[in-house]
Amino acid sequence: MKYNRKIFGYECDIYGHLNNANYLHLYEEARADALEDMDMSIGKLNEEGIRIYISEINLTFKIGLPVGERVVLDTRMVKANRAISVWKQEIFNAAGELCNIAIVKGVFIREGKPFRISKELFEEYKKYIQPE
Repeated sequence: MKYNRKIFGYECDIYGHLNNANYLHLYEEARADALEDMDMSIGKLNEEGIRIYISEINLTFKIGLPVGERVVLDTRMVKANRAISVWKQEIFNAAGELCNIAIVKGVFIREGKPFRISKELFEEYKKYIQPE
């Protein structure tokens, strides 16, 4: 799933490119957008008492993103079961160059504890798995 975004000055560091911590913000925006596209928005999941907490994230930096750069974030779920999901996210600059890669692991949580989502919900969720 694609998410388009511009890099703003307030997100950048003293060197004029996206601050390392703000990559996490962009990826969070793109995952939330992807969940909406899957008809599983964070709000909808919250109504059912379901949360997705990030348990692990690995970023690979390739090319810096300067102020004003227009980027496309590609988000896809590459693995999932009823307890966890693993997402691969990539950021491309306006020239189409790969700038950053994130591998993100999320855990389903209910009442503050890990749990397994229902088989019915997983059947809907797994339609979006795109293995590498």
